[in-house]
Amino acid sequence: MLLSSTAFAEEAKKGMPQLDATNPLILSQVVWLAIIFLALYLLLSRWALPQVAEVLEARAATIGRDLDAARAAKAAADEAVAELTKATRTAQAGAQAEIAGAVAAAKDAAAAQSAQLNAKLDAQLDAAERQIAGARTAALGALRQVATDTASVVVSRLTGIAPDVHAVDSAVGAALAARGVAAGHA
Repeated sequence: MLLSSTAFAEEAKKGMPQLDATNPLILSQVVWLAIIFLALYLLLSRWALPQVAEVLEARAATIGRDLDAARAAKAAADEAVAELTKATRTAQAGAQAEIAGAVAAAKDAAAAQSAQLNAKLDAQLDAAERQIAGARTAALGALRQVATDTASVVVSRLTGIAPDVHAVDSAVGAALAARGVAAGHA
C-alpha cells in the first residue's frame, strides 16, 4: 500500500511512534527501563564491580610481588656475576704469577746448567789444549830428529860419504830456528 504525499506528511508530523509520549505503552516502557537500569546499577555497583576491583587489586599485588622478586633475583645475579668476575681476575692474576715464577725458575735453572756446561767445556778445552801442546812438543822434538836423520840420509846418498852427525844436527837446528821452530834435542 502506497501512501499519498499528504498522508506521508501527516505521518511525518506525528514523529516516530516509539517516542510518542501520549501513548500509555511508551510511558510504562520508560518506567520499566528506569527500574531495570536502577536494578542493574545497584547490582553492578554493590556486587560485581567490588569483585572485579578485588581481582584487579590481587593481580596488582601479585605483579608487584613478582616484580620485587625479579628485582631481588637480578640484584643477586648481578652480585654473583661481580663475585665470579672478581674470582676470575684473582685466579688469572695467580696463574700469571705462577707462570712468571715458573719462567724465572726455568731461566735460573738454564743459567745454572749453562754455567755448569761452560765450566765443563772450559775444563775439557784446557785439557785438550794441554794435550795439543804436549803433542806439539813431542812432534817438534821428533821433527828435529827426523830432519837430522833425513838430512844425513840425503847427504850420504847424494855424496856417497856419511856426513858428520854434529854438523848435520847444528845445521838442522839453525834451519829450524830460522823458521821460528824451537825444538830441543831428542
